[in-house]
Amino acid sequence: MSRLVGFILFWLGVGMIIKCILPTRLSVIVVAVAFVIAGYNLFCRC
Repeated sequence: MSRLVGFILFWLGVGMIIKCILPTRLSVIVVAVAFVIAGYNLFCRC
């Protein structure tokens, strides 16, 4: 289950980063990076 949640969080973060190409606030970027890191750690944990 944690792999699925990690996969979802990773791609949610990637989508938010792609959206951040447009001018946005710093908080959105911080949340997006946090989602990518959390998703990667949950998905790639052995």
